Amino acid sequence: SLLVKFLAQFKSFMIIVLLVAAVVSGIVGYLNGNGFTDAIIILVIVVANAIIGVFQEAKAEKSLDALEKLSSPHCEVVRDGQVKTIETRELVVGDVVLIETGDAVPADLRLVETVNIKVQEAALTGESVPEEKFTHPVEGEVSLGDRDNMVYTSSCVSYGRGKGIVVAVGMQSEMGKIASMIQSVGDIQTPLQHKLDKLGKILAIMSMAICAFIFIVGVLYGRDMLIMFMTAVSMAAAAIPEGLPAVSTIVLAVGVQRLAKKNAIVRKLPSVETLGSTQVICSDKTGTLTQNKMTVVALFANGKINNMGSTQVIPMDSKNEKTIIRIANLANDATLSEGDNAYTTTGDPTETALIDLGMKCNFNKNLLEEQFPRVDEIPFDSERKLMTTVHDEDEDHYAVYTKGGLEELLSCCTHIMEGEEVIPLTDQRRENIRNTNNQLAAKALRVLAMGYKKVTKSIPIIYEQLEDNLIFVGLVGMIDPPREEVKLAVAKCREAGIKPVMITGDHKITAIAIAEVLGIKQGRDRALTGIEIEQLSETELRKIVDEVSVYARVSPEHKVRIVKAFQKNGKIVAMTGDGVNDAPALKLADIGVAMGITGTDVSKEAADVVLTDDNFATIVSSVEEGRRIYDNILKAIQFMLSTNIGEILVLFIAVMANWISPLLPIHILWINLVTDSLPALALSVDPAEEGIMQRNPVDSRKGIMTKSFSLLVFLQGILIAALSLWAYHIGIQTNLVTGQTMTFVVLAMSQMTIIFSIRNGFRSAFKGMFSNKYLLGALAIVLALMLVVLTIPALYPIFHITKLSGLLWCYVVGLSIAPLLITEIVKFFFYWKKK
Repeated sequence: SLLVKFLAQFKSFMIIVLLVAAVVSGIVGYLNGNGFTDAIIILVIVVANAIIGVFQEAKAEKSLDALEKLSSPHCEVVRDGQVKTIETRELVVGDVVLIETGDAVPADLRLVETVNIKVQEAALTGESVPEEKFTHPVEGEVSLGDRDNMVYTSSCVSYGRGKGIVVAVGMQSEMGKIASMIQSVGDIQTPLQHKLDKLGKILAIMSMAICAFIFIVGVLYGRDMLIMFMTAVSMAAAAIPEGLPAVSTIVLAVGVQRLAKKNAIVRKLPSVETLGSTQVICSDKTGTLTQNKMTVVALFANGKINNMGSTQVIPMDSKNEKTIIRIANLANDATLSEGDNAYTTTGDPTETALIDLGMKCNFNKNLLEEQFPRVDEIPFDSERKLMTTVHDEDEDHYAVYTKGGLEELLSCCTHIMEGEEVIPLTDQRRENIRNTNNQLAAKALRVLAMGYKKVTKSIPIIYEQLEDNLIFVGLVGMIDPPREEVKLAVAKCREAGIKPVMITGDHKITAIAIAEVLGIKQGRDRALTGIEIEQLSETELRKIVDEVSVYARVSPEHKVRIVKAFQKNGKIVAMTGDGVNDAPALKLADIGVAMGITGTDVSKEAADVVLTDDNFATIVSSVEEGRRIYDNILKAIQFMLSTNIGEILVLFIAVMANWISPLLPIHILWINLVTDSLPALALSVDPAEEGIMQRNPVDSRKGIMTKSFSLLVFLQGILIAALSLWAYHIGIQTNLVTGQTMTFVVLAMSQMTIIFSIRNGFRSAFKGMFSNKYLLGALAIVLALMLVVLTIPALYPIFHITKLSGLLWCYVVGLSIAPLLITEIVKFFFYWKKK
């Protein structure tokens, strides 16, 4: 429910600390007679943070609802010897179900009758081409995609018809098992959530230690216990950056909007940061790394292979080539629909690819069919692996066109066409053709052979002899080609220290070929199949998972095991997918990325990010954006902590030296809520640093407060505190209020200058100083608010300050600019000079 989602926002340790701080501030304010202002402001910040989180995560998990939607509402069964139409939910194990072209399979079925049936199982197996199904037994342990005598819930019949016996329904089906896995995967805490929780605990312990220490020291100095208690609590409040949860949430929300413009829709807010920490990207092949469209890339004719990869119109000059194109388009059941400026094809992906080849070569299937109408046919048969059509060619002859598997076609051929000639098909020529076929197959191409002959119309057609004495014409090689932009994206991944991994349901040879072209598989990288994964224990898989870049013929369980193996090795894993079979791994991964175009509802609901263009390159650009966001959050944390440490040290040193406090609670509250929060928010849109994708991902096992980060924060805090106390020392020569006023102004204004040094890291603060217009705007607002407080006498009593003289203003301005100048000098000697 909405309430539960709202309450879930308060699980963070940092938020709990802030709530405790609000309660304590309220009690102290009440005892002190200052009211509940501090407590109310802290609560407003916490609640605003929760509302932003709920708004961004408004879509609840609906995986099971989506699974229900995938079920076919009605199906045909044979009961009591009669064909009946019933609701799918009424199916039971043992029912006999009839399926035909266009039907969604209503349950897991063991086929007992098939007529040229092909089933699209991409949602389960990830393979783009429909699978042929048979009734014969399948021997041995085989993966889901190789169980040729089974069809499964959510798959779709794309060709033919069949009859099967229900062997599993509901949660016992393969789809149900996936649903169970989705339910069993809990919510994964992101690296940033973990680090902020850890930081919150550090700050809470530090705050309590400071409280206790200051209270004891004050009492030992003989001060009033209540006053010391209130002072200690004020210091503890100063240690906690109240705006940090809101700032981090808003930084992520801004990142969400930027990613949406880059075709990545973020469903869960913290996922943005996780993208930046990604160390492994496990990607599906079909449609993500490839175009999800079978394309003819090679044509073997006249004894040589022609590259057909060009998008330009390709002239077919020889009779041999023209005959291949004619056979490919006429012995073809796919359809061509023409528009004004474009065309569409419908049918089996292999056959639509042949129509595309024809259009590329200026052969229009519809015009060919008008010129050579089909008069008879022998449909494709999975046992023959051939399809033959008979066409009216001229007054005296029919043309017989056959396409299919190479060995099956070669056994029917007695001659071969080379150029304009038809010559006998010798054993040597047969061997050359087989070698060419192997050469194309080694490149993971799906190869079809083409043959033809002419028959005299005066002689009756005898079906048994129709495919005898054919003339071999050539071969056509096709593949689902890789996306052009993915190769560059993969190279960018490797440069950024990210390991790209292909996990697919396709065959191993195809997966390896695509992976090598894209640069995913390099050098000694290994490739494993699902069957090989089955033979490995969890420990064995963990040991070799970093060496494997290609996983083929995998099941949903394998994908989950692979993701877990990477995670147990301490890796932050991004997993992409589009099918129902991908959903458990998508949910388990640190960042689940679903495809928006081809993705099922289940995969989208299980994912953290949905790509609207189904493109691997978009994931890489999203990682780059995630890194920029992570950097900016670190900048905000560094800025807020260093300024807060500066406040603590000012109060701490004053108490230890037994001075009257240089800062009052109203000063601390104003600095924390005005001069801290607005500039920190503006850092969220800081541009990406140079070379952001040339460095390794952030180690997720390291906390935010690393040694170097902590040292930097404390040094900056010490610098701010030293300059503020210097201002106090100058001002107190006049009177206490002047000293407190100068401390207040220098502490606030020095934050506005040191932020330029923080946002540029080791680079010069003056390089790109004005590149972030939002930061300049935020600083202008803070400066304006400070000037309002410092120049309107009516506000002096509220803030316990006084008017400063011209000379004192010179001191204030000089001390406020000093942090920037000092840090730049340090950078020069310790970084630039060394470099």
